[in-house]
Amino acid sequence: MSDPTSTDPTSSPGQSRLLRVAVPNKGSLSQSASDILRESGYRQRTDSKELTLIDVENGVEFFYLRPRDIALYVGEGTLDAGITGRDLLRDSGAKADEALQLGFGRSTFRFAGPAGAFSDLSQLAGTRIATSYVGVVHAFLEERGIDATVTRLDGAVETSIQLGVADVIADVVETGSTLRQAGLETFGEPILQSEAVLITRTGDVPSGFEVFKRRVDGVLVARSYVMMDYDIEERHVTAAVALTPGIEGPTISPLHREGWVAVRAMVPRAGAQRLMDELWGIGARGILTTDIHACRL
Repeated sequence: MSDPTSTDPTSSPGQSRLLRVAVPNKGSLSQSASDILRESGYRQRTDSKELTLIDVENGVEFFYLRPRDIALYVGEGTLDAGITGRDLLRDSGAKADEALQLGFGRSTFRFAGPAGAFSDLSQLAGTRIATSYVGVVHAFLEERGIDATVTRLDGAVETSIQLGVADVIADVVETGSTLRQAGLETFGEPILQSEAVLITRTGDVPSGFEVFKRRVDGVLVARSYVMMDYDIEERHVTAAVALTPGIEGPTISPLHREGWVAVRAMVPRAGAQRLMDELWGIGARGILTTDIHACRL
């Protein structure tokens, strides 16, 4: 594996060192990773052929790499941090840890075999398992004391059973339609619940990383909350605040209308409409919700 930083020094004499961050260059995680970084205030590439991008103002250099390689570069200390999938991190065996769950790119890994042939994980003993994630499957089997042969196949693994290469497959399952078309069905507990994660090298917190992480986390919170404003009579404030406690507590301001106050609080985006109905029911009026683009808590 070549060093992605070898031809692009991240600092020069008199400059502070830039935080080196890996971003998926393609695949299902790529666009969402770049989107969250833009929302966090970082520059991102506009040409998919660009391999690096330096954001001097924010002290970060981004490297656009194959998703499967990112954990290895971070684990070796070549790069300081990266965005990749939990599945790829676990499969790599790299000395890197999750620092933040990013909430996109969710997937479930399951075992699947011919319909009706398997019902329990104990039946995996002595079978041949085809997968693109040998490290993940090996670890799962070892934890449960199951002895089976695991073979790496890149790309679609569904046909491996039909071709006689494997008895069982282990793969990402979304709707299950692809498996059904191949005459397969899932069985047993999930192998892994995956999603995009921000990672750093095990035991290492690089300079500038906490600021970077705080920015990204602020976007995640902003996506999960809205700001809610409403007016209500003072005599109903206690009941209203119980519904909208906010983060540190709501802001309550007197209105020109005697006996009424204005309340402002962050509330979870999920369920905001139901919450507006409940507030209306106890006398709140002028109820508004607005998006939050970024925050620090």
